[in-house]
Amino acid sequence: MQHVTAVWQDHGFFLDPRAYLAKLPKIRAELPPGARDFACDPGHYDIPGATRCVKDLELCGIHLATDKSGELVLEFAPNRWKHEAGLRITYSGVRHFAVDHHRAIDWLLVDTVLLDEILPDGEGGCTHEIALTDASVTVRCADLDARWCLTSGR
Repeated sequence: MQHVTAVWQDHGFFLDPRAYLAKLPKIRAELPPGARDFACDPGHYDIPGATRCVKDLELCGIHLATDKSGELVLEFAPNRWKHEAGLRITYSGVRHFAVDHHRAIDWLLVDTVLLDEILPDGEGGCTHEIALTDASVTVRCADLDARWCLTSGR
């Protein structure tokens, strides 16, 4: 990620979205509507207090369209101590999708979200990068629709 920091240190992860939050007002007009609404939601980066903060959501589903629609759905189950609902992100016009597994943490059963970053891609769409505890997800798309809801993972 270019502006959000999510790195392992001696005693856990260091997370800092402040540089991205400072950049967001300058780039928000360049983001497609769904991506802009999701990135600019007041609770998105409210790590200690918001039930709609992405931190600690558990990746529970990846659904790729088998036709040429360019649709991708990522599902995240709620963390039982923090979230009231899970998150479903539906991407439209997907041009790139990658999951990079780091395989450095073998004691976790699931990958959970550390933080994410959405940037304009220069072509009217956006790039969404999600840092997980032991992997990262990158999606380049026309837009996304993020909805807090019950997910199939829980």
